[in-house]
Amino acid sequence: MIQYNTVRQEAHAEQIIEKSRFIAYVKPVESREEAEAFIASIRSEHKTATHNVPAMVIGDKFQIQWASDDGEPQGTSGAPIVQMLVKEGITNVAVVVTRYFGGIKLGTGGLVRAYTGSARLGLEAAGKCMIKEMAVLRFKLDYSFLSKAQNLAKEGLFSIEDIAYEELVTIKAAAELEDAEQVKASFANLTSGTAVLMEETTELAKKDL
Repeated sequence: MIQYNTVRQEAHAEQIIEKSRFIAYVKPVESREEAEAFIASIRSEHKTATHNVPAMVIGDKFQIQWASDDGEPQGTSGAPIVQMLVKEGITNVAVVVTRYFGGIKLGTGGLVRAYTGSARLGLEAAGKCMIKEMAVLRFKLDYSFLSKAQNLAKEGLFSIEDIAYEELVTIKAAAELEDAEQVKASFANLTSGTAVLMEETTELAKKDL
């Protein structure tokens, strides 16, 4: 069964260390090409930055690990970010930490802490999640039950991955494979049997960590 941890969404975070501005950009990716395109976009956005340090880890077994120090002393920025990602079990992610130099040198240890610390802030902003095979169920129901369904999702039996607003509302719910029948029963009870199960599949879906 495919299962790995990644980030939920694209995000960024910023901090100032010894007058240097560090901005960490994080994005979930599915391929090296997607990661490279993201890295190129950040470099283009911050052409005047002192450094744009990229890193990527891709594959459910961390098959692709790549980074660059982008002019920082060798081994002080990109590689430590990759090592941190692998140690924390995070994959299918691209990271760029942009630095605007503030005039104070940080030293080797200081650079490692600054870049990995900034990357961690980016991960926190993006949110961590697990990608695994889940039961995905699409229910069509009356709008009067929407808020109740959203409250039910907060109890943790399932998550709402998408909502389509049409004549009736369609909810895409994801749950553990073994909980699928319980989710169906919950929607039936919630809507007095009026919810219609439109589709049930097994897909790779996100589960918050």
